[in-house]
Amino acid sequence: MKIIDSHSHWLPADIINNAHFFHKGWGDIEAQLKMMEASGIAQAVLSYPTSDAHLKLGGSNEVARIFNDNVARILKRCPDKFIGAAVLPIDNSRAMLDELKRSREELGFKAISLATSYDGIYLDDSRFLPLFKEAQAKKIPIFVHSQIIAPIGVERVKDPLLTPVIEYIFDTAICIGKLLMSGMLKDLEATLIFGYFGGAMPFLEQRFDATYQMLRGMNFVRDLGGLPTEFLKKVYVDTGGDKSKANIDISVSFFGANHILWGSDWPAKKDIAAGIKAVNDLDISQQDKENILGGNLEKLLAL
Repeated sequence: MKIIDSHSHWLPADIINNAHFFHKGWGDIEAQLKMMEASGIAQAVLSYPTSDAHLKLGGSNEVARIFNDNVARILKRCPDKFIGAAVLPIDNSRAMLDELKRSREELGFKAISLATSYDGIYLDDSRFLPLFKEAQAKKIPIFVHSQIIAPIGVERVKDPLLTPVIEYIFDTAICIGKLLMSGMLKDLEATLIFGYFGGAMPFLEQRFDATYQMLRGMNFVRDLGGLPTEFLKKVYVDTGGDKSKANIDISVSFFGANHILWGSDWPAKKDIAAGIKAVNDLDISQQDKENILGGNLEKLLAL
């Protein structure tokens, strides 16, 4: 069985030193390699956890350059261990496509790293459409991490516990919801992978469909061309370091085992063995367990 970590982070010193939250442990690739060896993890995706470093570094262009160039050095050193998810300058569509091309063709990246929102702009914004079409055409997975800088709700409640526990989760849920209501989930086939079970989505299955049917009966909401869950189940989600068998169970029930990816959320979470055990304890087939732990992502990345 090959375990592939779909959700891990590493940050270069220039990002850590210009962000308000992260410490040097987020830049310790040796510690990650030791953890992977001890946990039996064959490969790990390195994606961006989002930060406010762009405020000091002059914008998203510079953040993308710093992150991608530094991760590329790790990919060159450990090509069989890490998979790069490129950060993109999100100010305009052309810049995103240019950096994606550079990252793939020159630096060896296999995926894209986006946030759920940027200053209140979600991924249903028209600027992201060319990127999604390119990712669809080239079969490039897009890993979407919750926005940790001003997620939804922070303007009313800013709390060191409530913000990461609740607001990060609902920024993810709103992002997916807006993609649904814009029609993008229906029309696009790009591979979207959302962190931590897609936020609250697995818990909203019945409410989405029942409320939609009620509102359609009143002609109060647009015709989506099918029930909301028909399109919501097109996305992939990761376990985000969760150790709860019950949470994984409900996500498997909603999305299906073939759309769940195991992720550690390293270095934010350190109990890696418990997260792997939670998958192995599921009452599903051995093949489904192996797919969650690595097989699903191996197929998406064509490893």
